[in-house]
This record gives sequence, C-alpha cells and structure tokens, in this order.
Amino acid sequence: MLACCLAVPAHAAPAPYPQRPIRLVVPFTPGGSTDMVARVVADAMAAPLGQSVVVDNRAGGSGLAGAEAVARASADGYTLGLGTISTLAANPVLMSPSSRLDPARDFVPVVALASIPSVFSVHPGLGVHTFGQFVALARSRPGQLNIGSSGVGSIGHLIVLRMNAALKIQLHHIPYKGQGPVVSSVLSGETQVLSDQYPSSAAHVASGRLVPFAVAAQQRLPALPQVPTLRELGHEGLNSLAITWFGLVAPRGTPAAVVQTLNAAANAALADPAVQEKLQAMGVQALGGSPQRLQEMMEESERTVREIVQEQRIQLPAGR
Repeated sequence: MLACCLAVPAHAAPAPYPQRPIRLVVPFTPGGSTDMVARVVADAMAAPLGQSVVVDNRAGGSGLAGAEAVARASADGYTLGLGTISTLAANPVLMSPSSRLDPARDFVPVVALASIPSVFSVHPGLGVHTFGQFVALARSRPGQLNIGSSGVGSIGHLIVLRMNAALKIQLHHIPYKGQGPVVSSVLSGETQVLSDQYPSSAAHVASGRLVPFAVAAQQRLPALPQVPTLRELGHEGLNSLAITWFGLVAPRGTPAAVVQTLNAAANAALADPAVQEKLQAMGVQALGGSPQRLQEMMEESERTVREIVQEQRIQLPAGR
C-alpha cells in the first residue's frame, strides 16, 4: 500500500496570480492626461498585486495601435490596456471595418478608472466671459468663429458637431493633427474657441490666456467655481459627450478569476487617499466599481457616437 501511495504523482497547486510584472499598454504618447492617470494608478496597483505594473506607451492611429497590441496579446492577465472613450466607443464606429476593433469581441472590461472634465474656453480677444455671451456672439457671427479638433471623426470633432446642434450656432471646424496643435491654435488666435480636457488647459486658464465659459463635468470644478457645467445650463448630452473616461481592459478570454483580481487591485488603488489626492490635483475623478460598470459606459458612449454620426451624416476621409 505504501508503494502504491508513493507511485501516485503529486499535483502541485497552480501558482497564485500574478507571478511576474504586468504590462499596461497606453495607446497615446507619454505626458498627456491619459498617460498621467495610467501611471498614477499603475504605481498604486503594485502593492495589492505584489507585482509591478509597467506602462508601455503605444501611440498611433488615434489609439488603434495600442488597442491592437492588447487585443492580440495572450489572455493570461499579463497584458492590460488603458481604454478611453475614443478607443472603446468612437473608433469602433468611426474607423473603416477593415481596421477597427470590436470591443465586445476583442476585450473584456476590468474596471472604470477615472473621468476627466473638459473646459470650454475662448481667446480673450473675443471679450466673452460667460456662456450667454458666447452663445450670443456665436449666433451673431455664423461660420466666423473657428474651433479646432484633433481630426475629422475624432471625439473633438463630434463635440463640435454636438455644440453646433445643441446651441444652435455655426462654429467653423478646423482639423489638426493632435490636440497639442489645437490648443496652440487658440492661444495664437488662429482659432477662437476651444474644447479641451481640463488638465491640459488649466495653466492657460489660470494665466488668463484662455477664458472659460462652461465645463463638462458632473459638478462645478473646485478650481473654477464660477464656471457652470453644461448640465446646469440644460445641455446634458453635450456635457456627457465631453467628459473623457478611462478604463482598464484585458484581451478577450482572460480568466474571470484573473479579471476579478485585477478589478480588486484597481479598486484598492483608487481608494488610496494618496491616489485620490493626485487625481484630484489633475481635475480627475476616480471611478472604480465592477467590470459591468465599464461595460455600460462603453455601450452608452458608443450609442451616443452612432447617433451623432447618423444625425450629422459624417463622411470620413479615405483610409480612416
């Protein structure tokens, strides 16, 4: 009997996840709002996971390069992606069928990380200081006020279209190659109106080089208590569209237990007072919650994008 017992092979229990560092793919260049949020959360996830989370910037194709890197990675929990409203909601609608990814097919949601408010501002030369003044001026000068975006079919472009429809104005849209040139254009006076994430406009607002007239946020920003939200002003649809959100996704097929471990680690990171302080300093609101919350955000944003594309009959340039 002893010999028989010794002959039975011992089956070792699988090693607990994770056993090595985790890669977090950010689909944009370093230094922007997306990258900043990713690095704050990645650093804080290391403690509950017991492994480091290393940010890997994969810019290109309006976020498509980074999203593809995640979709094609092994579904073992060692590659995550930072998804945004652009990569998880807009690109699937706006890109050609041959190049776009399908979030429902290619990714599994892990957690909603954060949302970033946008600020709507003008060049000080316009002499505008309030939302009412802006709307009145824009209506009196149809097609004469310029506003930029990071490209035709970008979220910024959709915001311009929604602004024109909701406010009954006719801003002239100018596409640029990235949001950096968009901000530069209004500072130089080439354009007069700007829709931008608050963290990248904050310094210019504080210096007086940009004059804010509205924000897209759940509530007024502590740094701009005098500036109303678009929700307060009766434009809920525009308010929701202009709030940028981020979430963690994993390749489709990642085991449910691994997703749950990552979700718990991210929620623990977002609950850390030090993390909340860093995010709040950037004007960022921590979210968290279940994977289902991120799934619902993705679906709602995609519906909104489809509605705008259909309403405006957007024609995208060849190759998009």
